Amino acid sequence: MGHREDLLEGAKRCLLAKGFLRTTARDIVKESGTNLASIGYHYGSKDALLVQAYISLIEGVGERFDPGLGGEVTQPPGSLERFQEVWASIIRTMPESRAIWLLSFELMFQDERLEEVRKLLAEAQKEGRAGLAAMFSGVPEADLDQEAVETEGRLYQTLLNGLMVQWLFDPDSATTAEQLTEGLRRIVEAAAGAGSRQRGQRGQRARGLGSPR
Repeated sequence: MGHREDLLEGAKRCLLAKGFLRTTARDIVKESGTNLASIGYHYGSKDALLVQAYISLIEGVGERFDPGLGGEVTQPPGSLERFQEVWASIIRTMPESRAIWLLSFELMFQDERLEEVRKLLAEAQKEGRAGLAAMFSGVPEADLDQEAVETEGRLYQTLLNGLMVQWLFDPDSATTAEQLTEGLRRIVEAAAGAGSRQRGQRGQRARGLGSPR
């Protein structure tokens, strides 16, 4: 590996061991076997390097989300079975990814000192939404329309963030894929029932307006 790759790998190890705020440029240099000038040359700044290292860690977790990596995706896109299959795959990665999720929360609750860093991470969040939407829908990221990313992708990302909190707080009581799926099934059935009642009421009003007085 060259210095650029060495720095990235060293920064990833530092992040997992010390977190974002406590990692210094000298820590990264020591861990990577490079020099301070290399950080500026390849990444511009220590913070920019740490952001890239964090994104790389998150991407590694995301790659393990996909059921297709550990076996074929068996359920059709858009089905409740697919919903459960993907969430089960995601939840299986939680124990091994705990250190990365803790790092995420460290970054999440920092103040304006990390404003530029947070802007970079916000861009990475957009890519994360697209990746999640692709897994559940079965549509390649490149073919997803923006509305799907900004609606379905946001929904899955919000659920993922909630699961992350639960697993960090108490893994034993965290929501399961089965519970998530049953909750969605009930919501869908309730929404369908409400839609049917509304259509029936509109039909009754229309017949009332059309009846002779």
